[in-house]
Amino acid sequence: MEVGRGGRSLMRVILIVNFVAYLIVLGLAAWSIDKYIDGEQDHPHLGGNPSTSFMLIFALIAGAIGECSVLIGFTHLRAWRSDSLATAASSAIISWAITALAFGLVCKEIIMGGHRGKRLQTLEAFITISAITQLMYVLLLHAGMLSTRFGPNYGSSSS
Repeated sequence: MEVGRGGRSLMRVILIVNFVAYLIVLGLAAWSIDKYIDGEQDHPHLGGNPSTSFMLIFALIAGAIGECSVLIGFTHLRAWRSDSLATAASSAIISWAITALAFGLVCKEIIMGGHRGKRLQTLEAFITISAITQLMYVLLLHAGMLSTRFGPNYGSSSS
């Protein structure tokens, strides 16, 4: 049986979900921030409150860094070595931290209330999905550091 086979198949699914979710976050955040810059805060699909602009900025940053983390994750999935595991884990932690900040701003925006358009609500949902799946990815990577059942042997850098 191949080392880390169970973790590898689960990681592939999580990376695909993260890739799609972060791509949607990037698209919606970029569209929304473009409308905000153009002064169209009253757009029927946008709306928002004073925390919206901060949430959009962090969503855009989280989406860009999240996509980079996913690409590094796919590289680790292909290489499946301890050095690629360390790289994937460090980028995943940074990506999750920034996504968690964006998720905190989503919570603040929901608590403040006001009119939030459909695209803004969709963005909020995908930031939440991204935060949860990125956390699952981080936990899976760290399980690979602790056990060869979930990942490559962390103690050996060459196979």
